[in-house]
Amino acid sequence: RALGILGCCLALALPAASRGSALRPRRQLRPGGPSADTTCKNRPLDLVFIVDSSRSVRPEEFEKVKIFLSEMIGTLDVGERTTRVAVMNYASTVKVEFPLRTYFDKASLKEAVSRIEPLSAGTMTGLAIQTAMDEVFTEEMGTRPATLNIPKVVIVVTDGRPQDQVQDVAASARTAGIEIYAVGVDRADMQSLRIMASEPLDEHVFYVETYGVIEKLTSKFRETFCAVNACALGIHECEQVCVRNGRSYLCDCYEGFTLNPDKRTCSAVDTCAPGRHECDQICVNNNGSYVCDCYEGYTLNPDKKTCSAMDMCAPGRHDCAQVCLSNDGSYSCGCYEGYTLNPDKKTCSAVDVCAPGRHDCEQVCVRDDLFYSCDCYQGYTLNPDKKTCSRAITSSLVTTEESCECEAIAALQDSVTSHLEALSTK
Repeated sequence: RALGILGCCLALALPAASRGSALRPRRQLRPGGPSADTTCKNRPLDLVFIVDSSRSVRPEEFEKVKIFLSEMIGTLDVGERTTRVAVMNYASTVKVEFPLRTYFDKASLKEAVSRIEPLSAGTMTGLAIQTAMDEVFTEEMGTRPATLNIPKVVIVVTDGRPQDQVQDVAASARTAGIEIYAVGVDRADMQSLRIMASEPLDEHVFYVETYGVIEKLTSKFRETFCAVNACALGIHECEQVCVRNGRSYLCDCYEGFTLNPDKRTCSAVDTCAPGRHECDQICVNNNGSYVCDCYEGYTLNPDKKTCSAMDMCAPGRHDCAQVCLSNDGSYSCGCYEGYTLNPDKKTCSAVDVCAPGRHDCEQVCVRDDLFYSCDCYQGYTLNPDKKTCSRAITSSLVTTEESCECEAIAALQDSVTSHLEALSTK
């Protein structure tokens, strides 16, 4: 990338932007420095300026920004086949002043810049970067095809704090291959500049105290675009991240990857190796990162790390016919009293309570569904304990004398009945 030294504004959208390299002290540019009036044969770029024209930027200050843009254009090798330039203007709204396909000569570009008018209130920096991705960095609007390997560069100039969420938008832009330089003026929020800019930050974040000296940045950008940059696209051999090292370079890797012994390529770190993850049960490697999972019968807790045993006996989770017994993430089936578990270990059958050994009746066991009662053979009677039996006591025989007395009584009763019936007929 012929862009690496730009210390000011935007960042080349590579996932490496998330790497936690140490922040270096911001640079303050003061009057003085090398002249930037000579065009350099810089590597072709698709370059987009995004300028803040919110209410905090006074009209005379905005004129200084336009001078800065014109001087920057003067240093570039502008042309349809070399560097193409677009300008966007933003406040609470965003305006594409002209896209990359419109002007291919410096005179026309400078004339178009001179006609730009400030907008109004608001500082919607995130919206401006999103609009650049959606409406400017497209082939229809003049961005060259990815196959040509033309670097896409954005330079943001602002004096305030973004009033929208710029972090995620800037990260998306960097991931899409856009190198972002952030130029802060006067009251600009430095943390916001660092959030949106590409790595290394000390080459992509610039600060000037007033708009009066913003033109002095021209020479810094000229040095960046014209200098021999070992990390320029197409020159280095790094698979993922190129880190400038004087006039040479070193290779590095994105977070979750480690540099291979060839010092050029990268391999995903085994994030599930012991000591590298925080998973309670199962670690699933996910190409340089990881996610946690749980054994069967467990569920992942909201912390996405630890696991809890599921209630396997909850309705719908088991297939036991009668009783479900939970067992730390699994379950087994049981039966109610009077039933026994079948060989399928799920269903139950009623127990034969009168089978030998299952009852305590001395003589006869009488089954009554799941219960039983005891009885005795003929000639025996059940004892009060309802279990054992005793031989029955037979009544004494009737004597002949008693039998005659019974017959006499019966004959008397018949005689009386006959007389009564005779009297009732008269």
